[in-house]
This record gives sequence, structure tokens and C-alpha cells, in this order.
Amino acid sequence: MFALSKRRRNRISAAPFAAILLLAACSSVPDAERTDARDPYEGSNCKAFAFNMGLDTHVLEPAANGYRNVMPPAGRRAIDNHIDWTGLPATTFNSTLQGRFENAGLSTVHFIVNSLTLGLVDLTEDPKAVKSQDFGQTLASFDVPEGNYLMVPVLGPNTSRSLTGRVVDSVTNPMSFLKAGDAVQTMQTLRAPVAAVSTRANLFEVFNDVKYNSLDPYARTRSLYYQGRAGRINATVGKPTDNRTADDQFESFLEDPK
Repeated sequence: MFALSKRRRNRISAAPFAAILLLAACSSVPDAERTDARDPYEGSNCKAFAFNMGLDTHVLEPAANGYRNVMPPAGRRAIDNHIDWTGLPATTFNSTLQGRFENAGLSTVHFIVNSLTLGLVDLTEDPKAVKSQDFGQTLASFDVPEGNYLMVPVLGPNTSRSLTGRVVDSVTNPMSFLKAGDAVQTMQTLRAPVAAVSTRANLFEVFNDVKYNSLDPYARTRSLYYQGRAGRINATVGKPTDNRTADDQFESFLEDPK
């Protein structure tokens, strides 16, 4: 136990120096030498990535580790259910825009039925029947160009299209405006940080492998983001995809909670 905690202290204490080195390296990358044509802002994106990794090391990773150790599986499942439930109105909205009316109907039914438990317990027969949809996928279905790669402080990896989608989803989701008593308001206030910790805990080993074992964590993060996002977009526009691996879930990390 002591040895583990000692290694962890060494890793954490080294993190600020690693972040400084990463910032210096990224700042010096000329445009002509960027590593991916989709990433014209690699220098500033790398700075944002270094900031996000520092935030993860000092805040999110320890919080997620504590959450995994303290929260029983039933409690973690209930929180995950609630997070999924709060994203259903956005799925209904975007499925309707895409002409996926069956998925829109299913998400509406699931939202209404599970509102009896505020989403903490899934009362439907098939929880996986609803396919989550966001406005970035809707834009892709209308052939809106993907745009450039953007690493946003706190929010993490995006493209111009997906970032626009996240903004639209946040302002159109009725859950953001729900006023229904102190208990529900408290849940709404805590939803974003709890979702970030829950997602980090669910991807703990995957994310740490990218963070600590990659020769170039920035490039691997970018690659995994594009893989995961391509899987979701291809599913939306009806193209086949075989990108459904554990690493593909990395695309969801630090995204706004549904």
C-alpha cells in the first residue's frame, strides 16, 4: 500500500514539470510541421491539452479513483442511468431533425417512464434500445463539414462541428431549464461535475493508458477522438463501422454531460 502511494506521489509531483515540458514543445511546433492536416491550431491545442492533463492529474483522476473505491456498483449504475436519462431530450430533438422518428419516439417513452425515478432506475425493458444522438451528428447528417480539430480547455477534444453541436445541445435541452424543487435543482447543479467524475471512473484504465503509456499522448488522444467520433457519425449517416472498441469510448471523456 505504501509503495503504491509513494509511486503515485512521485507521479503527481512530476506532473507539473511534464506539463511545462509539453507546453514548451507544443508552443515551438511550426505550422509547416504539424502532425495532422486536420489540426491547423496544433500549437494552441497542445497548450490546452497540457492544461487539461494537469487538471486531470490534480482534480479529476483522484476524484474518479475515490469514486471507484467508495461508490458501490449499484450506486454507480444509478448515477450512470441518471446521466443517460438527462440526455434523452437531446436525443429526441436530434433524432427528429434527422428523420429517425422511431428513435425519437423510443427516447421520449424512455424519458417519461424513467422520470418516475429521475432516471436513477431504468424501468424500461430494453435500456439500450435508444441510440444517443447529438446535434453534431445532426449537422453531419446534413453534410455540414467537420471543420478543424480543437482541443478546448476543460471540455477536451472537439471539431468545429462537434463543438457547435455541443453548444446547441446545451441551450436546447429542457433539462437545463427545469425548475422542480430543491432536490431536483441540486441534482441539476451537480450533474456536470458528477458526470465528469463518473465518465472518468468508467474509463479509468483506458484514459490512464493513453495518459501515462503513450509516446505522444496528444497525438494518440486526437487519433482516438477521431476514431470514436467517426463511429458515431457513420452510424448516424448509415455507413458501416468497425470502430466499436473500448478505446472508442475515449471520445466521450470531458464532453458536456447529456
